[in-house]
Amino acid sequence: MVPPGISARAALVADAAIDLLVDRGMRGLTHRAVDEAAGLPGGSTSNLARTRAALLELTLARLTELESADFAQVIGGDLGLEGGVDGFAETVARLLHHQLTEGRRRTLARYELALEATRRPELREVYDRAGARFRTLATELFSAAGSADPARHGGQFVAFAEGMLFDAVAGAGARPSRADLRAGVGEILRGMLTR
Repeated sequence: MVPPGISARAALVADAAIDLLVDRGMRGLTHRAVDEAAGLPGGSTSNLARTRAALLELTLARLTELESADFAQVIGGDLGLEGGVDGFAETVARLLHHQLTEGRRRTLARYELALEATRRPELREVYDRAGARFRTLATELFSAAGSADPARHGGQFVAFAEGMLFDAVAGAGARPSRADLRAGVGEILRGMLTR
């Protein structure tokens, strides 16, 4: 799937860059390596994204679109809000489990980009805009779920979920099962949504 506004060639380049970030880390992401990984003639990536900053921004834009599509597919239009806290927890657990299993490589690439954004103000700006999309969605979800403070709860919940993902993907924690995720998410949601 190629997001609107990104050409098929740009998507090919960005997808190769995502794979390189996961397999080789930030140091392994070069224009030449992307050309080779994408099966493109030398110089193709440079023609599309002249600088390293431009390549990182393209990669982050593509990753954001892919993760957004993943979220829509995994959730499937049913947020589980009719099922109360348990239904909401099941939906979130399904999404987090996806990010730890089928979406694990994208999660790893996002963390590589997040760390790089701490050193590159131009990437930080792009990363923060991308993150705002997901935080806005969390705020909307908490509002629909009846939160007394949807913006605060949404932001805190995103921080909790990111911490859980990071611990399982890059930290010392074990990869939780979907049942473990559902239980942990349910406990957090009950604390936020029970008055």
